[in-house]
Amino acid sequence: MSQRNSLFYAIVAAKCPRCREGDMFPKRTLYSTKFAAMHPSCPCCGQVFEPEPGFYYGAMYVSFAFNVAIFLVALFILNQFVEEVTMGMMMGIVAVTVVGLLPVIFRLSRVLWINIFVRYEGPCDLIPKRTHK
Repeated sequence: MSQRNSLFYAIVAAKCPRCREGDMFPKRTLYSTKFAAMHPSCPCCGQVFEPEPGFYYGAMYVSFAFNVAIFLVALFILNQFVEEVTMGMMMGIVAVTVVGLLPVIFRLSRVLWINIFVRYEGPCDLIPKRTHK
């Protein structure tokens, strides 16, 4: 398996979990007003990216875990450099970081969530293309 077909690459590059080739999100929309826009299905293998209504509600838990990690890292870093960490400092740093990383966390949470449920089947040209209504 090449690096381009690895699970890590597919998650970081937001590729289809089934073929790991097609993009889940349109190009050049990460830091735009359309950062949440997703392709309805994989342009390569046809995997539907929203298998059922409300599928991505579970991705909120993944997003929450990322935000808790950001809070803990910010607390640790502030604790190393500041004598007394105040609530205002924590809220300010966490708010700026979370808002700045919102599109990245949103997409990464969705990609991780769908990768839990959709398994890799092989390169796009070797698996049957899915058709949907």
